[in-house]
Amino acid sequence: MGNSTRIRLIDPGDAAAIAAHRVRDFEAFRRWEPAQPAEFFTEQGQATRIDSLLAGYRAGTLWPGVVLADDQVIGQITVGGILPQPHLRRASLGYWITGPAQGRGHAGRAVGLAVRVMTDDLGLHRAEASTNLENLPSQRVLRRNGFSPYGVAHAAILLDGSWRDGLLWERILSD
Repeated sequence: MGNSTRIRLIDPGDAAAIAAHRVRDFEAFRRWEPAQPAEFFTEQGQATRIDSLLAGYRAGTLWPGVVLADDQVIGQITVGGILPQPHLRRASLGYWITGPAQGRGHAGRAVGLAVRVMTDDLGLHRAEASTNLENLPSQRVLRRNGFSPYGVAHAAILLDGSWRDGLLWERILSD
């Protein structure tokens, strides 16, 4: 996997690659993400999930993408909870990069590309994100992309059997 990074809309054909990454990275991601049923880690489970994500895309509530390096899927990036109303125009950003591709700048470049999608394609005014308080690499990615922390959501998410606090991030995309 080289250092070129791009993002594109997720496709049903991505299910096998995503399932393989999620199986391999299960232990590494367990402390950062909610528990999932066994089906989530199968190609069929990911195909069902992708269908649901694309339904949300068609409804205008999210933009589900994959992160690519040298045209290979190495992660996902999702703009979710899109509120396109003129007085709101905001959404939340979430992402992950598979273990073997981490530490090469892909997450930072993917977030930068997603910010462009949020601004240019979706016409959003505000981007939000949340990280686990201990997830310093993800916090560095957000900070490098112009996000600032603005608060803590206490006991916000159940991760690995414990309620965890989340650090909330924001970036104003337009005036």
